[in-house]
Amino acid sequence: MPRPNPAVSFLAKTQMRAGTLVLYTDQPDSRADLLHALAQIAPCTVLSASEPPPPDPCVGVIIDFDLLPSPLTGLRNLIAANPGLPRVFLMRSMGQRSLSVARNLGGRLCLPMDTPIATVVEALQTQLRPAEAQTPSRPVTGSPVVVQAAGRASAAIANLLDSARDHGTVDAAVIDATLEPILGAIGTGGLKAWLETVRAYDDATYQHCLLVAGLAATFAIDLGFSTADREHLVRAALVHDVGKAKIPLSILNKPGPLDPGERAVMREHAALGHEILVKAGGFDETVLTVVRHHHEMLDGSGYPDRLKGEAIRDIVRLITVCDVYAALVERRPYRAPMPSAKAMEILYGMEGKLDIDLVRAFERSVASS
Repeated sequence: MPRPNPAVSFLAKTQMRAGTLVLYTDQPDSRADLLHALAQIAPCTVLSASEPPPPDPCVGVIIDFDLLPSPLTGLRNLIAANPGLPRVFLMRSMGQRSLSVARNLGGRLCLPMDTPIATVVEALQTQLRPAEAQTPSRPVTGSPVVVQAAGRASAAIANLLDSARDHGTVDAAVIDATLEPILGAIGTGGLKAWLETVRAYDDATYQHCLLVAGLAATFAIDLGFSTADREHLVRAALVHDVGKAKIPLSILNKPGPLDPGERAVMREHAALGHEILVKAGGFDETVLTVVRHHHEMLDGSGYPDRLKGEAIRDIVRLITVCDVYAALVERRPYRAPMPSAKAMEILYGMEGKLDIDLVRAFERSVASS
């Protein structure tokens, strides 16, 4: 007996919409299944990026091509004429430049190109559905609740790093807009779904910041923090590495170990990040402390200020545990993610440097999620 197609099963519950969907794609021959699924929502027109939009009213657009070398004339005209148009980007790359282009095109939902069709369709339907008709539900791994929150947070991080690199300052409001979606995604979708989604990002800095934010959210929820304290911790996690915007890309993206000189340059990111946020304003002293001190160790061996013991605040200790764990379990082109058990073994081996009581609590929160 053939297995049911999850996209078709989902679409069986939807109603046909008046208007036209537009699928901008550079691989129409291999997108027949996606086109069939979209056609259950509304008639679907397939175009290349440079072709003009159809004359019929458009209800939504799916962008499925490499954004960097493509002529975007037709797509830009469609978006300019319909600024509130629901749109889903299927990204060839989750790197900084591609996400920056998507963001400039109003892309709030950027999914990896191999996202399951059912997830793409449901994500589009979520945007098409009137706000009053949207009800929260328990999502599964890879669901739109998780991928949409990750997409919004990734775009915010791209904005943060672009602004820090280009102007030496950032907008705190851009980060604050992502806090509730991240906590909601972790609270309903769980850490596993977050990790699997975030590991699809090929930019190391984006992936790392999103991992630390998800881990911080998980930890805060498990510890019973108030909503305000949860948001405070996630805010600090998202911006903790903003100083990396000022590190040369040749060092930041080096695939192998750094030499002593490169390590010294990399270590400057904590103080640089603190300086950027002080200049920007809008970040309280606690977040500033996390950004400057998340590499300090209890034995005084950290940087930049070689703080020791009680001089390191509890929120810094929390983020440092999340930061070290994230660095171990993230995916890299040259290595697979480290298993959680092995990463926890390394954290326990850092007794004297990390707060081991917090490491134990962190292990419980990761395991229970």
